[in-house]
Amino acid sequence: MNNEQNIGRISEVRKNRFIIRFAGEDLPAKLKGSFYGEDGERFPVVGDYVAFLYNPEGESMILSVLDRTSFLQRPDQAKTGVMQYMVANVDYAFIVTALNEDYSYNRIARYVSVALQGGAVPVVILTKSDLCANAGRTVREVESVSEKVRVHAISAIYGIGLEELQEYFTPGKTICLLGSSGAGKSTLINALTGEERMKTSAVRESDSTGRHTTTHRQLIELENGVSIIDTPGMREVGMANMDEGIDDTFSDIIELESRCRFSNCRHDTEPGCAIKAAIASGELSGERYELYKNLGAENRRNYAMKKQISKWRKQRWTLKR
Repeated sequence: MNNEQNIGRISEVRKNRFIIRFAGEDLPAKLKGSFYGEDGERFPVVGDYVAFLYNPEGESMILSVLDRTSFLQRPDQAKTGVMQYMVANVDYAFIVTALNEDYSYNRIARYVSVALQGGAVPVVILTKSDLCANAGRTVREVESVSEKVRVHAISAIYGIGLEELQEYFTPGKTICLLGSSGAGKSTLINALTGEERMKTSAVRESDSTGRHTTTHRQLIELENGVSIIDTPGMREVGMANMDEGIDDTFSDIIELESRCRFSNCRHDTEPGCAIKAAIASGELSGERYELYKNLGAENRRNYAMKKQISKWRKQRWTLKR
């Protein structure tokens, strides 16, 4: 094994098997032993840049993870409070949602919070616009999720709206695809690249859901220097350790709360409540405020569980040593 350190990028992770993209090649790699005594946040994820020792005859050795510009995570689907670390160093998070039964305002708000918390720009891509009689109305509805979100309605099959997405495909940028199975993530990439880069599968007509075409996260480099990270379909997106992301998503409500007469206003029976006044005047919808409260409560509940599990793990690790 060469003792000279190199810098590569993680292009694929499958359990404890890592693939490093380096000088146009994909190199199998393993972690240095010291990783296993650290916080899981420092484990390499797809999109990470890592320092490694190159081994031309076998697995290279990953020594460390370089500082991240963004880091997307979420609680696992079992809602145990354990965090699932998704991708790193993403510029844009494409939140891909089909304009059929897959569409969910609630889920989009959750994805937007995840993207903002992690430091990526949320871009909602409403696919299959050819199946929607009033795509413009849905675009306006999604734009109300957050002032920081960008929204595009497209049809990859008919080429509608694809030109709007070209601004994100500049050399050196990394785009992460988020969305449920059957939303059209793979079809979108194939349409944008003009070739079959991603495998696609049929969608069930009974419920408009698809099979999991992508089974693991992988990084694809396009000829123009743009990197795409595809992710497995996720129909559920939990909240934990998302305080900043939720606040950024619902910045209008945060601003309204600052206008309340009392700093500890519970927005219930207190006089001078700006939230109640905004709902009464129609400035703020009651549904949006309820979504904000529900996501916040879920976030606090799951984060408390996460801290307890983290404490237990550290105690267990100390005992094992």
